[in-house]
Amino acid sequence: MPLRPNALSDLIEVFEMNFRDRGELGASVSVWQDGHELLSLGHGWCEREELRAWTTDTMVPVYSATKTPAAACLLLALHQHGMSEQTLVCEVWPKFPVKQASFAQLLSHQCGLAALDERVDVFDHEAVVALIEQQTPYWSLGDGHGYHTRTYSALVDEPVRRLTGLPLGDFWREEIADPLDLDFWIGLPEREFVRVAKLYPGKATQDDLADGFYKALTSSGTFTRKAFASPQGLHAVNEMNEPKAWQSGLPALGGVGTAKALAKFYQAAMGRISGALPESVQQALQSKQSCAEDRVLLRRTCFTCGAQQDPVDEQGIKLRHIYGSSNLAFGHPGAGGSHAFADPESGISFAYVMNQMNLSVMPGDKCLKMVEALFEG
Repeated sequence: MPLRPNALSDLIEVFEMNFRDRGELGASVSVWQDGHELLSLGHGWCEREELRAWTTDTMVPVYSATKTPAAACLLLALHQHGMSEQTLVCEVWPKFPVKQASFAQLLSHQCGLAALDERVDVFDHEAVVALIEQQTPYWSLGDGHGYHTRTYSALVDEPVRRLTGLPLGDFWREEIADPLDLDFWIGLPEREFVRVAKLYPGKATQDDLADGFYKALTSSGTFTRKAFASPQGLHAVNEMNEPKAWQSGLPALGGVGTAKALAKFYQAAMGRISGALPESVQQALQSKQSCAEDRVLLRRTCFTCGAQQDPVDEQGIKLRHIYGSSNLAFGHPGAGGSHAFADPESGISFAYVMNQMNLSVMPGDKCLKMVEALFEG
């Protein structure tokens, strides 16, 4: 499916407007189609003091936009061992507390392990795993889903370690990132530190203050707040500007990279780069597993095995357009505004990263207006 004649020029106009009118500081956007990069833009500054110019090679932490690359690692590790997303988690991880859960259910946030009852450091993988094994699920399998904001790190990392003997970030580099030449890291080496831009927190808007999710996130005792607070650590944006965060290799929120790398990954995820990922992994990333009112995000969400899709109404009409116009599009945003996805119908993938964050966990106008320009005009 060809792009609209003016799609890229319209997107460029929005990108430039973001700097003039929407407070953009530094940002990149990348658009690919059928294995080829159509557009790569990078502009602005890596810090407010204007010490380093932002380029298309600038890297930045992308929070939960890490989750789909991480899911691809687990799916690939399963494939390499003759298993699939339908394999029971306990076949790989015997002490996993939800005995009848499949990897498809784990990757689509259905296991009721979105929060932990005891405090534990987000950097202590072994301790987090031990608490997960003791945790009573917050809901029964088959009773909907809730976004596993932070526990997702150990939930996908532990099976990869058991299957491959490697932390997920190392497996990512060896099996996916290096073969595809992706400038995206789940565990950033010290030599790359100089390329990382500084993040700046967003400010609450009137829409944020009126949103039920934001109210729950900032209210003591809510399940939403608990899910976003456990495991503990890396809550403040300034913590994400520290090398410890970049090196952590946390699959739920620790990815650092470029827009080009994320957009190229999604080309592989939908099979537009031949041989990069097995067809079974592609299908799992694209296949809807659960659509429901999210117990953590407090809105209707749809999950595949590791990605999100826009929810639809009873007539199949999209309720949101975070992933463009196609009902088949899949991807994942990151807190503050980073975003990446693929549209299998058109063969297009899109990624946007920036350092002046929004407050929302969902993409804001700086990103969504570009998505609209690309797909809807």
